[in-house]
Amino acid sequence: MDAENTAKLNADETVLLRADEGGIATLTLNRPKAFNALSEELLAALQMQLETISNDSSVRVVVIEGSGDAFCAGHDLKQMRANPSREYYDALFNTCSQFMLTLMRIPQPKRCRKRTRQRNRNRTQFWKRQRSRNRKTKYIN
Repeated sequence: MDAENTAKLNADETVLLRADEGGIATLTLNRPKAFNALSEELLAALQMQLETISNDSSVRVVVIEGSGDAFCAGHDLKQMRANPSREYYDALFNTCSQFMLTLMRIPQPKRCRKRTRQRNRNRTQFWKRQRSRNRKTKYIN
C-alpha cells in the first residue's frame, strides 16, 4: 500500500487519510469543520480501510485520530436531517453497526488519539494560575 491513501467525499474534501509507518496504520478522520462527524462517506471509507487492514499482516496496530478540535462528534446530524426517512436511518445505522463490528473484529490492537498537546498545555497553565491565585486568597471565618 502507499504511505498515504485517501477516500474522497467530493473533489475538494478528503474525509479519511491513511498513513502507514513502522507497522502502524494511522487513520485520520478529516472533517474538522464538521468536528469529524460520521457521514455516510466517512463510514464507508473507514469500513473499506479496516477491511483492507485486517488482511494486511504488515500492520500491527491501528490508530484512529481526528483532525482539528474534535476527535469525532458522532453521526452527521445535518446529513441525517436532510434524509428524514425511516429507510435512510435503518440503512445508516446498519452501516454504522457493520463498521463497529469490523472495528472490534480486526486482529490488530486499536487506539484512538486526539491531538491535544496545545490544549492540554493551556489547561495546565490555567490550573497553575488558579492554584497560585487561591494560595494568595485569605479566607476569613
